[in-house]
Amino acid sequence: MAAERPAFGVYVHWPFCLSKCPYCDFNSHVRHAPVDEPRFVQAFAREIETTAQRAGRREVSSIFLGGGTPSLMRPETVGAILDAIGKHWRVLDDVEVTLEANPTSVEATRFRGYRAAGVNRVSLGVQAMDDASLKALGRLHTAREALDAVAIARGAFDRYSFDLIYARPDQTPAMWAAELKLAIGEAAEHFSLYQLTIEQGTPFFGLHAAGKLQIPDEATARALYDVTQDVCAKHGLPAYEISNHARQGAECRHNLVYWRGEEYAGVGPGAHGRLDINGVRHAIATEKRPESWLMRVEASGHGVVTDDILNSEERADEFLLMGLRLTEGIDPRRYQALSGRPLDPSRIALLREEGAISVDADGRLRVTQAGFPVLDAVVADLAA
Repeated sequence: MAAERPAFGVYVHWPFCLSKCPYCDFNSHVRHAPVDEPRFVQAFAREIETTAQRAGRREVSSIFLGGGTPSLMRPETVGAILDAIGKHWRVLDDVEVTLEANPTSVEATRFRGYRAAGVNRVSLGVQAMDDASLKALGRLHTAREALDAVAIARGAFDRYSFDLIYARPDQTPAMWAAELKLAIGEAAEHFSLYQLTIEQGTPFFGLHAAGKLQIPDEATARALYDVTQDVCAKHGLPAYEISNHARQGAECRHNLVYWRGEEYAGVGPGAHGRLDINGVRHAIATEKRPESWLMRVEASGHGVVTDDILNSEERADEFLLMGLRLTEGIDPRRYQALSGRPLDPSRIALLREEGAISVDADGRLRVTQAGFPVLDAVVADLAA
């Protein structure tokens, strides 16, 4: 799984959804009037051009169209965005091009159009395998539609993935194990399996605070996590990242760009990027509101509202935070090269003693299965 060459990704954010899910705190927006796709395409192309001028020559190894709901875009819109990326950067022959999609029947009919436009991997937001749970999560598709969309994806793409949410209200470990086995039977070389979290500012947050939404307690949530690891590993889909499981060689290459601390450009409303310019790492973010982003790009060629230079300590901490999410772990020598200081050997020794981390013969540091549920505490301890 080691990278053979420096990876460079391009993330494109399509911010629109048909409805806002009650658990979602992503930058997504519902518009009841039709979205002016040609105008947005022009803006995407303009921001891609401006970003490429700043970043210089790069070889694009992965492209990810995320959202929002990118499968609301027409295939020709997707094609135009990919053409703009290819115009300003060299795109590798084996580039991974992922598009996030909702598994509704309407959107699934576009899959072959996306394939023709240049998409070669689709990530389906299935979220649950039964209608009652889907309704509770605010999803607009049924379980049958989801399975039909998976079948269409299987026929249209060589690579596909889907997301499920667990630790849902009233969910037991036995129920989740059965659901996972059903999902694995339908799929898949790759799963993203997320524990339901209550995020501030979402409808679920208000319901939870009012006592109208009960989620599994900590012990049950841990049991659900353990079931996730065990069932997936037994079926040849071990975790390669804390929430992501794949057959060997089927890992999402674009997400590995983030977790390995590589460079990526962020394009579109609310997109984030990490670019090395003149030898320093820039943390870049664009305007979140779609129409405001559009006007900024049309006026000045980009929608950037934040452009911070990360110092060596910040770069090293980010490398630690992201890299330890991976089961492959990190090379502490890279941390030292970034920060100018080694990780504290006494802290490493203590965490090893507690069973939270392991250290390979070559010094590589990994979080153990027992350590992943308390990953934030492990990272904080090492970074202190």
